Amino acid sequence: MEGTIVNFRQGRHHQTDNQLIITIPGYDKEKASSLVGKEVVWKSPAGKEMKGRISAPHGNSGAVRALFEKGMPGQCFGTKVDIR
Repeated sequence: MEGTIVNFRQGRHHQTDNQLIITIPGYDKEKASSLVGKEVVWKSPAGKEMKGRISAPHGNSGAVRALFEKGMPGQCFGTKVDIR
C-alpha cells in the first residue's frame, strides 16, 4: 500500500523532524487507526531506505503520523512511501 508524505508534525513554535504526516487515499479516521504499528519505508533519490512506524491517526481525514529513527530531509515531501 502506498501513502504520500505531506508535512512534518509541528506546532506553533516547534517542528519534529522525525515525525511525519502521511495521507493514504481512500482512508478515513476509522480505517487509519487500523494501520497503527505497521512499518513505513521511504526510498531516497540515492536509493537509501529510511524506515519508520505508524504511531497514531492524525486528524479526521484519515491521515496517519509516522515516527522515523532519524530526521527526514525536506525533499521527502510529496513523495510516496511504502506501508507494509
